[in-house]
Amino acid sequence: MSIPPEEIKSLVRQVVTRTLGASSPGSARRPKRILSADDVTAMPTHSVQAVAANTLITPLARQIALERHIRLEQTAERNIGSVRSPIATAPTPQPHLKITGQTTVAIGADHGGYELKGLLMGVLAEQYRVIDCGAYSKESVDYPDFAYAVAQLVADGRAWRGIIIDGAGIGSCMAANKVPGVRAAMCYDQATAVNSREHNNANVLTLGAGLIGPNLARQIVTAWLNTEFAGGRHARRVDKIDQIGARFAK
Repeated sequence: MSIPPEEIKSLVRQVVTRTLGASSPGSARRPKRILSADDVTAMPTHSVQAVAANTLITPLARQIALERHIRLEQTAERNIGSVRSPIATAPTPQPHLKITGQTTVAIGADHGGYELKGLLMGVLAEQYRVIDCGAYSKESVDYPDFAYAVAQLVADGRAWRGIIIDGAGIGSCMAANKVPGVRAAMCYDQATAVNSREHNNANVLTLGAGLIGPNLARQIVTAWLNTEFAGGRHARRVDKIDQIGARFAK
């Protein structure tokens, strides 16, 4: 039995809306747009594209934008001439995290880590280019989707390091470590953060928003980002970790 195209489009829109979150308060009555992979493919490479505030972006469209070096900037609603997609706006930067270097950090969270993600994005934005992989609201979502989005950016070299937040940090760590080339560590204090970098060269950090508060989260991120890999005997062991993953990579 065939399904009418209109019904398929409706179902796709419902799934995308659930995955990416509803639009901001005050825009509920405004029609929502969806930016597709085809829309981004049609944009010029190495360009800056304005994004309507009430537009939703698909994960594939965001990935293609990164690959084509297209920067999507959120704007106030107006006629912008083409379908565009929103980039989450980071909260006001806070002076608690001292970071050096101009690199890229990918960050993602499910509904349980949504608020903590927003706080850390504001802090990270002081020194880093931050890629927000979602979620974009507190509506219930599935943490493996966002763990995979962050891990893939790190594995592909498009992000220097990644941070994922869910309720406990455990499930996201499991999901991220399924991606070859990713060494994700679930840290709950500064000591585990330092160890994961010095000994294991972790390139993805997972946090449990339900287990730690904002102040401790900032301390963990500070320690994790500023700790160098010790190398030496640890390098041999990390190589063996990567070799295990390589055996099962397709």
